[in-house]
Amino acid sequence: MTKIGLIGSGNIGSAVARQAVSHGYDVVLSNSRGPETLGDLVAELGEHARAATAAEAAAAGDLVVVTIPFRNVGDLPVEPLAGKVVIDTNNYYFERDGHVADIDEGRTTVSEVLADHLGTARVVKAFNVIRAGEIVSTATPAGTPGRRALPIAGDDADAKQAVTAFIDAIGFDVVDAGPLAEGWRFDRDQPAYGPRLDADQLREALARATR
Repeated sequence: MTKIGLIGSGNIGSAVARQAVSHGYDVVLSNSRGPETLGDLVAELGEHARAATAAEAAAAGDLVVVTIPFRNVGDLPVEPLAGKVVIDTNNYYFERDGHVADIDEGRTTVSEVLADHLGTARVVKAFNVIRAGEIVSTATPAGTPGRRALPIAGDDADAKQAVTAFIDAIGFDVVDAGPLAEGWRFDRDQPAYGPRLDADQLREALARATR
């Protein structure tokens, strides 16, 4: 079974961890304050969870979820993530992160910034359009009529296949929006950002995106 490393264990990270553990995955949690601060969450999740440093979580994970404020992306450890499949949940909020001209002016995207920092890691953008609580509350088994779909974007086909399998296993259909450069189609304020959509509705929302 795939092991999930998490760099960041706030609202989104803890929700992904809960879904992962409930579907049989082992998780390795980390945050910026140290593993000793994650005792309550580890206790809640049980024997399939443990706390570690960010570098340890990166090294341990077959899939590594990066769920930290965008402004802190430059602090991520590079070497432990070399060649790894990395799920980027980040959103760029200029009110929090400060303005980034290359994003504001459409020269790059949120996940491309992370990919550039990490080098050889295989980054897949996912989980940025859904509220944390809905990762648990709106998950349903495969084949459920009207099942909620989540978009992904990435440049590596094998990485996208691995992320798609994980997202499907924990409760959601997946719509591939294309390469990382197309990740803007489900950023903040785009039609796909926020609402509960099935796969056909999500494809339509992605097509309506305007930059």
